[in-house]
Amino acid sequence: MTEFRAFHNTDPPQLLKLWHAAGLGRGAAECLSIDAFEVLIFSQPYFDPNGLIVAVENDEAVGFVLAGFGPNEEESALDYSQGVVCAVIVHPNFRRRGIGRELVLRAEEYLKSKGAVNITAGPSGLLSPYLVGLYGGTRPSGFLLSDPLAAPFFESIGYDATRSIRIYQRDLLGPKPPIKFHLVNIRRKMQLTISDDFQAPNWWWLTRLGRLETLHFQLVPKTGEGAIASATVIGLDLYIPKWEERVIGLTDVFVKEDERSKGYGQSLLLEIARRLQDELITKLEWHVEESNTVASHVALAVGYYQIDTGIVYQLVSR
Repeated sequence: MTEFRAFHNTDPPQLLKLWHAAGLGRGAAECLSIDAFEVLIFSQPYFDPNGLIVAVENDEAVGFVLAGFGPNEEESALDYSQGVVCAVIVHPNFRRRGIGRELVLRAEEYLKSKGAVNITAGPSGLLSPYLVGLYGGTRPSGFLLSDPLAAPFFESIGYDATRSIRIYQRDLLGPKPPIKFHLVNIRRKMQLTISDDFQAPNWWWLTRLGRLETLHFQLVPKTGEGAIASATVIGLDLYIPKWEERVIGLTDVFVKEDERSKGYGQSLLLEIARRLQDELITKLEWHVEESNTVASHVALAVGYYQIDTGIVYQLVSR
């Protein structure tokens, strides 16, 4: 008989074992300690034990679901109308018994009891209260296609795929992209600045990305004007045991609106790659919404290639 209950303080060791046993694919960090779960999940100021529902048989955790909420427009507090099923895991020996479905149903009940009007499955973008640094690589981007059980599971319980995120990497040890002469002039006029005391833009950024090691890069005119392009890089040390190499993630890649389509995005990514290559980084990773064709073009133009896809699902029937 399976019991479903809220999170207990004694659960983390069993939840960690479930995480490792689940076969979540290339995008899930492994060889974690309980401390990683503590820092990145349980110590979040909005963590609610009722949103982490555990399936138990004979006093052993056999599955769990983790649910939370997105931010308000100011990114200063939670928006309880936006519910997110961040993770659902069932031990391989207990699958095909309806445990995963029941966990998701109970997560939906929890989210709706708090006011959720929209429920998505797969944390992504701003709708990622949990799993930053633990799943997806640079950032959570839905459930990855390299996590083979996710798509058929959610489609079978009333969710439709609504968004797709392309996951690109660039090998810093491989061939360099061909020189583009229109970028040479940009490099002459610009300089790359690096800051490790980047001020978090808001509470939501701080609670999630602020728990990871980050550096902020800006492409600044040598004549002294403000930055034209910028990006934040994130250390992905929790993935080293699985990927067996040092990979750095890029996020918050931005080019001033009136300076776009002039090569500044490409120049920024190339300059960041040059700097990180000197730090013995082997790969860079960047997540791009499939609908953002301009960013995808920039990624491909500077040597990135697609290695995975993230899918976000929306609850459409129940």
